[in-house]
Amino acid sequence: MNEKNPMDDIIGYKLRRAQLSTFHDFIERFKEIDLRPAEFSVLRIIHERPGLRHAEVARMLGIKRTNFVALMDTLERRGFADRRTSGTDRRSHALYLTENGEAFLKTAIDLFDRHEAGLVQKLGGAKARDTLLELLSKLTDGE
Repeated sequence: MNEKNPMDDIIGYKLRRAQLSTFHDFIERFKEIDLRPAEFSVLRIIHERPGLRHAEVARMLGIKRTNFVALMDTLERRGFADRRTSGTDRRSHALYLTENGEAFLKTAIDLFDRHEAGLVQKLGGAKARDTLLELLSKLTDGE
């Protein structure tokens, strides 16, 4: 007796369930290096775009600046990132990965690639992944 869940036809509900499943897989894979999804995102952005300011990274992630400061504090305490006085505005800080952070991120990216590959496999391949990303972009464009 497998009754249909009345929530299964609600986009927001299915998105939330997909997010929970995706985060659960991420957390399990990254447990060995004690890294959360938001921390990985910050490291990845700073690696790709060194020298960004707090507000820029927070905006890219869609999080409040105050929450971002706590994330940076954690990454700085762990020796993965540091704040340097901006060359253009002494009141703001430019963000960079440390050597430790760069080495740690390589390990994290290996884990992430396996995580992402598992999601792509669940979706049925790269074409389905691309379609999903395109559809999700329609929901988030203009934010």
